[in-house]
Amino acid sequence: MDCTPVFRKVARSSRVLRTISDSVISKALITISEKIVEAIPVIIEANKKDLSRMDKDDPRYDRLLLSPERIISISSDIRNVVSMPDPTGRTLSEKSLPNGLLISRTSVPFGVIGVIFEARPNVVIDVFSLCLKSRNACVLKGGTDARDSNEALVTIIKESLKAAGIDEEVLALLPPGREETIQLLNAREYIDLVIPRGSRGLIDFVRENARVPVIETGAGICHTYFDRAGDRDKGRVIVNNAKTRRVSVCNALDCLVIHRERLSDLWYLVELCASSSVIIFADEDSYEALREKYPEELLKHADRDSFGTEFLSYKMAVKTVASIEEAMDHIEQFGSKHSEAIISEDINSVNLFLITVDASAVYANTSTAFTDGSEFGLGAEIGISTQKLHARGPMALEELTTYKWIIRGNGQIRK
Repeated sequence: MDCTPVFRKVARSSRVLRTISDSVISKALITISEKIVEAIPVIIEANKKDLSRMDKDDPRYDRLLLSPERIISISSDIRNVVSMPDPTGRTLSEKSLPNGLLISRTSVPFGVIGVIFEARPNVVIDVFSLCLKSRNACVLKGGTDARDSNEALVTIIKESLKAAGIDEEVLALLPPGREETIQLLNAREYIDLVIPRGSRGLIDFVRENARVPVIETGAGICHTYFDRAGDRDKGRVIVNNAKTRRVSVCNALDCLVIHRERLSDLWYLVELCASSSVIIFADEDSYEALREKYPEELLKHADRDSFGTEFLSYKMAVKTVASIEEAMDHIEQFGSKHSEAIISEDINSVNLFLITVDASAVYANTSTAFTDGSEFGLGAEIGISTQKLHARGPMALEELTTYKWIIRGNGQIRK
């Protein structure tokens, strides 16, 4: 498929979108929120078709699954976005020059945002609601795994836009082919920004092949370090929540790093994980600490590949260290700069960890499960940026704007 006509229409609609009032946009989003709930049976039926093509043991299965509860939560997230302030047209700075020129820096939408994602149909709604609220048109490129779910959701959006009097061309869903991905990554004339959401393989492919600017929403290889001064009761519930709350998300715990002096508490820390049948890949010291305590069938010897792996399943590595410095070295080597945590009652250790660890979100005495746009009070998110240019961490409305300089004069000319 030649996508150029599609890109051209979306780019044209993006210019009109900048002139639409926030009240009209909010009305459209509320309509979408209502229509999604009304269409739960239709969405579930489409989602079943996608699920039928995927092995239930595939880590992506949970990401693909749409239940009535999840659809209602998606609808609620749209209303959260509606309640947020309009991120565009804000005066970020302003000054008058001696020659009388008034110069201001004003927030504006990017224009057209392309999002490439895998088996997560909720991305359709999250991305579109954030893009519409920030007056960005968007081009979505989902994978074959979520084809029917994506199409069902886009149909609902387009019907709602039409009812609100907004050009439905502000949203385009490309076919799930590789050729369409390549076209999107090279459409510099029409696409202002591309954001990939998915596996390390997808992100690497986008980074290596894009001519359009890219914001990486990197893989989440997340660690929790249990310090020598850690509280074991806090640690027990934090580790279990970070690992088992929802294993297929990017902020789920992948590696528990534990101070050698606290190995006697390791079984207590992971006992709740055993009830969820979490497979542990333990290094030599932690294996000995868990042997004959953790279920034998769930305890494995770690190898080199056990560390630096985003499991997206009921699996977790355990690494023993002799100091906080060694823990931070391990995180630096194997982390993905997504979300990292320390459990400690030593304020000096906590501050050292928070200041030193290089990640988009760094936690003390709490679960990495909170790395989420909604949990951060951002309404929703378009992804978790692990890079350092423009945006870092959960990307929401503010991060979907850039700025331009506006200069007002009264006949001044430069000598």
